[in-house]
Amino acid sequence: MFRLLRTNAFRLAALYMALFAVSVLTVLVFIYFSTANFVERQAEETIGAEITGLQEQYRAHGLLGLIAAVNSRTATERNEPTLYLLTDPRLHRIAGNLAAWPQTAAIKPGWVEFSVSLVRRGQPVTYDALASVFILNGDYRLLVGRDLRDAAVFRRRVAQTLFWAALLTLALGLVGGLFMTRNVLRRVEAVNRTSASIIQGDFAERVPVTGSGDEFDQLASNLNAMLDQIERLMAGMRQVTDNIAHDLRTPLSRLRARLEVTLLERPDANRYAEALAETIAEADHLLGTFNALLSIAEAEAGARRDHMATVDLDEIARSVVDLYEPVAEERGLKLALDTTSPALVRGDRHLLSQAIANLLDNALKYTPEGEVHLVLRRSNGGHIELEIADTGPGVPAAHREHVFDRFFRLENSRSTPGNGLGLSLVRAVVKLHGGEIRLEDNSPGLKAVMILPAAPERAVVSINRSAA
Repeated sequence: MFRLLRTNAFRLAALYMALFAVSVLTVLVFIYFSTANFVERQAEETIGAEITGLQEQYRAHGLLGLIAAVNSRTATERNEPTLYLLTDPRLHRIAGNLAAWPQTAAIKPGWVEFSVSLVRRGQPVTYDALASVFILNGDYRLLVGRDLRDAAVFRRRVAQTLFWAALLTLALGLVGGLFMTRNVLRRVEAVNRTSASIIQGDFAERVPVTGSGDEFDQLASNLNAMLDQIERLMAGMRQVTDNIAHDLRTPLSRLRARLEVTLLERPDANRYAEALAETIAEADHLLGTFNALLSIAEAEAGARRDHMATVDLDEIARSVVDLYEPVAEERGLKLALDTTSPALVRGDRHLLSQAIANLLDNALKYTPEGEVHLVLRRSNGGHIELEIADTGPGVPAAHREHVFDRFFRLENSRSTPGNGLGLSLVRAVVKLHGGEIRLEDNSPGLKAVMILPAAPERAVVSINRSAA
């Protein structure tokens, strides 16, 4: 409980409870005074009705008729809280149910309030009363009023009711505040427990999601997605480390062995030059592998997001095709291009060129004969699709996801040059640009489809104006 009272959630709940309590109390006070005023107005209206009746008797029958009317009403309404008193000029009682003129009541005309002692059911009682005073011809005085006993009882009951209502409201507000605070604290504790478990090494732990779809569920989903991404990156890092240790050990061992054998042989300048050339080629291959890993790491980390701008994918694709046309001719392949212009996307020109080049290089490398077809089109969903189809042996469906892993190579491709990082870079670049890459069957061959979100229309208008 002490910990609960120290939380920000409880303080916030207490603040809202205080504001709610002030609002409720204000409403209750307004209700109390409105009710009390209503009772007093009702008493005034009743007195006014009595006075109207007595005035009619006085005008019709004079003083004697007024005395008869007062006596009649006091005789038939002796248990009613209506008060009557008719006095002579010396304030001696002539008629009415009051024994004498009240000491605190004014003698002049108007509304007066005073205390009156009456005998009710054989018991003397004292009540506050409200009356109206009239001066008649001959300096006779008439007082007509009502004791406020019922009004006092009603007001007291209303006050008690409002008091208990306020107390119950505050109690319910306090209980509700504690319940809400405990609920919020429970959700926060779930996040803390998950964080503590992850700190202790349990990277598979995730924040529980209740399924309510509220802010805490959204936070939990985002945290779980972040943890999944971190776990994937760490798994990728471990895989890269293992792959580097496995795949780079062989060329490094081969390089060292070549240099060692060269040193053991009889000195020969030509042999030394040949060994150095082979060593440089091996070192270039290693440097290429490390540069590819660095590019993948930069793309996955989003390090080049600041370099993004609105670029025309059609222009980039044409440049890459122009670069690889001599390679296709040398291999006896046909390289076809079918594009739409403009195909604007927001991205990094260098990374997009490298991704398209890797896809096109793979297609040319693994196509013994036939053609490679690059198609660029705009889809109905507001995306740009770049498709590179070849007529080679293709990739089995079971391996189409694995070929995007670092250093993964199919058995029939291990004899070809490469380091198994080209498609890994393509996937990292596409993911950096908010797109997706998939491999499909081309019957025969393989079809690589790269889907990127198109740039906003205002970017298209801006570029068209610049060109104009």
